[in-house]
Amino acid sequence: MAENNSDDAQEKTEEPTQRRIDKAKEDGQILTSKEVFVFANISMGLLVMLVTISYGGSGLSSWSTLFRLDSVDKLDDLIASKLMDSLWLLFQSSMLVGVPIVIVNLLTQAAVGGLNFAPKAMKFKGNRINPISGLKRMFSMKALVELGKSILKVVLLFGIATAIMFQIMPGVLNFPSLTLPKMLEVMRYVIPLLIGALLVVLAIIAAIDYFWQRYTHIKQLRMSRQDLKDEFKQTEGSPEVKAKIRRMQAETATRGAQQREALDDVANATAVITNPTHFAVALRYEVGDQAAPVILAMGRGIIAQQIIERAETAQVSVFRSPILARALYFSGDIGAEISQSLYNAVAVVLAYLYRLEKGEALQLPDVDVPEDMQFNEFGKLLSEDT
Repeated sequence: MAENNSDDAQEKTEEPTQRRIDKAKEDGQILTSKEVFVFANISMGLLVMLVTISYGGSGLSSWSTLFRLDSVDKLDDLIASKLMDSLWLLFQSSMLVGVPIVIVNLLTQAAVGGLNFAPKAMKFKGNRINPISGLKRMFSMKALVELGKSILKVVLLFGIATAIMFQIMPGVLNFPSLTLPKMLEVMRYVIPLLIGALLVVLAIIAAIDYFWQRYTHIKQLRMSRQDLKDEFKQTEGSPEVKAKIRRMQAETATRGAQQREALDDVANATAVITNPTHFAVALRYEVGDQAAPVILAMGRGIIAQQIIERAETAQVSVFRSPILARALYFSGDIGAEISQSLYNAVAVVLAYLYRLEKGEALQLPDVDVPEDMQFNEFGKLLSEDT
């Protein structure tokens, strides 16, 4: 029984945590696909050829002039000048092809698995030159899959090329009897057909390879239950997490102490807004003396109940509005003015209570709280829950 439990714990069936994914990136382990790169590079190469083919004639003409010497005077200077011109022309041609290829490689990796720089992946590892490890890699599942992809690529390319050749064979056999314009017309039909078939095959192989690489990448990152437990212990025991927990505990303790001390000010409040028992916020507003209502005390749970009891003892009006009470609690601080977004809602409540104290018979007012101030009991916006 214990052995079975141990096997279950070591079986990697759990999805990787963010920490596991980040660590894999640091080691250079990211999702990538060689066949997707092959397809992208060949496609970009063909595109560059199509765009620049109209300039090919002038380029060849410029290249041919580099090998003509117009004069034997100052031969050394002339050869040096021709050499510099040829190097410059080669540089331009290389940039014309190389820059788009580099860009498409970066974009391809960004789309497949994201860009990542991992210095740790460049460090020397002894197992890379270990012959035993090399033999294991040669006969691994990954090697078999690579062999299968290569065979599939050859079969598909050969099969489609053969099918196309059978289709165009009558036209090719008639080449000797065709004029040059007719030959060019046939070639204009054959070459795009072959290139299109090549791209279709490469796209199919790239798609297969991408999904296979994605599957194996996720499988490699999966964790066992024991891995999850170990990571949890490491994370919870880290100095950063402990410091954050202590800071949150200190903030909670300070906030609780502040709320308890503010209970004595409830008697001076103008009104108390409640949830009715989960939250309570005591407000004070003096017309002409204050620009906006100020929060004298607030709390939740036991503190909220104590605020309500003290308000009733001091004959302070208590108004029940869960949505407004939560908005005041999660957006305000003791001793500070309420949020400007809640001015209208609080004004409606205070006006209602004032007229009620004057003996007027009124219906409960509609309290309109802005959507960005509507919280649930955990302090999360209601709009994010939907």
